[in-house]
Amino acid sequence: MAVETSLPQAISDFLDEPTPAEWLDEAVKRLPEMLLDHANCELKAASTALGFLYRYPDRAALAQRMSRLAREELRHFEQVRSIMEEMEIPFRRLSASRYAGKLREASRQDEPYRLLDMLLVGALIEARSCERFAKIAPRLPQKLGRFYGGLLASEARHFEHYIAFARSECGIDDAEVDARLAKLKELEAELVAAPDPDFRFHSGRPA
Repeated sequence: MAVETSLPQAISDFLDEPTPAEWLDEAVKRLPEMLLDHANCELKAASTALGFLYRYPDRAALAQRMSRLAREELRHFEQVRSIMEEMEIPFRRLSASRYAGKLREASRQDEPYRLLDMLLVGALIEARSCERFAKIAPRLPQKLGRFYGGLLASEARHFEHYIAFARSECGIDDAEVDARLAKLKELEAELVAAPDPDFRFHSGRPA
């Protein structure tokens, strides 16, 4: 029986471009590659959260939340690794995907814009992850589909935290935050819709 999932409306409204049907078709044929990249993504997400702790330890609310987020991402990494071991999929490190690389390249380096952009990019990545979990889960083997469906709530929560901190921690008014977010969302939508030579969990339309 297929796993039923429901994409949170906030995520659906947030993203400018849905995941292409071609990516979903490709993903179900390439589960080992998808799981390998998913494991790498969870590890990188934990590292990103720890990066906020190291850069901004004086921001108490941000530091507390990122500490908890890092632990949660590491737990997800452990869970994906366990599934990979059951399926006899070896783990190896992967370089950053085009998607993550281009979003991070667009981030500015001067504060407080660096913090703002890092938080907004985090929100975009979490929102896209949530959307893909919701869309791919019903098409997966039941055990894996249940696992992906179970990740929806945590990814949506991470998205909400990143957006909230972008508005509360940077000292930038909402109008400027919204304008910057609109530009990053436009880039994110382009990356998702454009042909991508590499297949990854966040890759674009299969080339």
